[in-house]
Amino acid sequence: MKQALQKALDAKGYETLTPVQQAVTDPKLTGKDMLVSAQTGSGKTLGFGLAIAPGLFGEAEEFGTAGAPLALVIAPTRELAMQVKRELSWLFGEAGAVLASTVGGMDMRDERRALARGAHIVVATPGRLKDHIMRGSIDLSGLKAIVLDEADEMLDLGFREDLEFILEESPSDRQTLLFSATVPGAIAKLAQNYQRDAVRIATATGEKQHSDIEYRALTVSARDSENAIINVLRYYEAPNAIVFCNTRATVNRMTTRLSNRGFSVVALSGELTQSERTNALQAMRDGRARVCVATDVAARGIDLPNLELVIHAELPSNQDTLLHRSGRTGRAGRKGVSALIVPPAARKKAQRLLGWAKLTAVWAEAPSAEEVTAKDDERMMQASDWEAEVEASNREAVDRLVEMYSAEQLAAAFVRMYRERRSAPEELSDASAAPEPKKAFGPSVWFSLAGGQAVGAEPRRLLPMLCKMGNLSREDVGAIRIHHEASFIELRESAVDGFLSAIGPKMEMEDGAALTRLDAAPEAVRAARPPRGDKPQDRKPRTNKSNDRRSNRAAPDGEGAAPKAEHKAPNAGTTKPVDWNDAPEPRQKKPKKSPAGGRPPRHGEKGNPDLPQAEPWKARKPRHKASGDGFERPARPGGKASNPSAKLGPATTGKPNSKKNKARRAASEAEGGKASFKPRKPRAPKGKK
Repeated sequence: MKQALQKALDAKGYETLTPVQQAVTDPKLTGKDMLVSAQTGSGKTLGFGLAIAPGLFGEAEEFGTAGAPLALVIAPTRELAMQVKRELSWLFGEAGAVLASTVGGMDMRDERRALARGAHIVVATPGRLKDHIMRGSIDLSGLKAIVLDEADEMLDLGFREDLEFILEESPSDRQTLLFSATVPGAIAKLAQNYQRDAVRIATATGEKQHSDIEYRALTVSARDSENAIINVLRYYEAPNAIVFCNTRATVNRMTTRLSNRGFSVVALSGELTQSERTNALQAMRDGRARVCVATDVAARGIDLPNLELVIHAELPSNQDTLLHRSGRTGRAGRKGVSALIVPPAARKKAQRLLGWAKLTAVWAEAPSAEEVTAKDDERMMQASDWEAEVEASNREAVDRLVEMYSAEQLAAAFVRMYRERRSAPEELSDASAAPEPKKAFGPSVWFSLAGGQAVGAEPRRLLPMLCKMGNLSREDVGAIRIHHEASFIELRESAVDGFLSAIGPKMEMEDGAALTRLDAAPEAVRAARPPRGDKPQDRKPRTNKSNDRRSNRAAPDGEGAAPKAEHKAPNAGTTKPVDWNDAPEPRQKKPKKSPAGGRPPRHGEKGNPDLPQAEPWKARKPRHKASGDGFERPARPGGKASNPSAKLGPATTGKPNSKKNKARRAASEAEGGKASFKPRKPRAPKGKK
């Protein structure tokens, strides 16, 4: 190992390497392509930095002048790319390496200027790196190594085409390293196409969970999910914690709730700008914020040094997301807790996720308010302040307090101030208790209020008005039935006297709406509106219109509609055999077109044996070739022919294909004669009589 690298590791306090770091830095694998699968938090960033170092340094001990990049590191998200850049900066800083980044959301002009100045290592996201390649902003001719970090995540995010484009534009003799938490078929195919005799390294299997993470499945009632999150945060009091949600709306709601309860919280989701996301993570690292509420966009690549607690406010969709979320804690030998909030409806889903991920979780109820308080007292007793000596600057104040107050008063004041600085825990209902049955409303009195659907009355508007004007609680109001002209309200009998006294003798509500007490039983009120199933007796039964059209056709003699035939099944109620030949003739279908695609034979033409035959129509011979298509346009009656060179003949004898002329010709030919047509008088030109 180069002296500059060893010096950097010593400065960070590295004494031993993790299994994945030892595997990729094996001298036998120097310069070879690798396909590495390892768990999150196993030190992959430092591992591939050490793996590509021999090829970047060569025989030299330090980097020379920066020019075209020697190595590319591609990450799926901006946060992971910036984190990788920070890790490699201190690793290669002693050797004089210059690093640049090209990630989405940053100013592309600044990135182009940084690339023009030169860089030894470029850390990038796929989309932005492809843009720089297409614009000619980056020169890949000098590349010696390419690292794809979290390759499976990049494929899941749809970066396959971008990765293939980048790899094809890179030199073929490069060293290619693929790091992935899992190796599905798509990753194996990518390695087969763009790696040369890659060495497969697997330092983690799905059969063994991360030993530094404690998984806890906390059961809560359906209404206490958010309260349970507050109690979990208070119980562990982790320096940094992440609360994972599935949607941006839940992130916003949870962030507001925690902020109102006094937690120093930041949000992290895809709708934030790059600067907002960077500031949020920096606040977590600086200690200005202690809780981060995030969507799965932050599930990969975020490394917070003091992250000890991960809370799944909503269960993830699959086991891979569960592992990646939980992998934010328990990194580099540190311990962590991954807590799943499990309401009754999600219990089976939680069991399936844990089974698919091959994880063993401790099932328990969420911490109660008493447990949180006991944990606070334990931390208070174990605080180092009790053993510290009294500073000289505080001696006078301490002596005065001891002189003025007793030990009990001092202890009470200290406990009170200690607890006031922290958010109070929430009272949780028993998650294992069965839901209480709904209590009966009991004796009641009904009232009628003028105005119903016609004036836009709604229960959601009537209920607040009743509670405000009648001095009622929500539990005192029973059913509210809205009819067209009136609204009916059910009140608890014990609250009626107070309601009437609050309303006054005029019995009027808002806008002067009259209120009337009903002496009838609730059944009579329900009968005010006819039941849904009742129908007027004079209503005509529904019929099948298509059957009516068939059965109500005019009879052949024109004397009205034919009677509807009765359809009986064969041998139903009679022993007479059924003669199916008595059925009416089926409806004649239109003649089909000829196979050649032409029109069917017209009336009187050859080819239709059922109709009288007549001479076929003969196409007129072209009279002038300059007419365009070789055929003469027929002349209008009394007008000029469309072809100016054509000679005008006798006036046409009407329209031979009209319905009236067809009928006359058919009748004449049936009698053995020829059809006679009277020529229609030519129409006079406009403006002349």
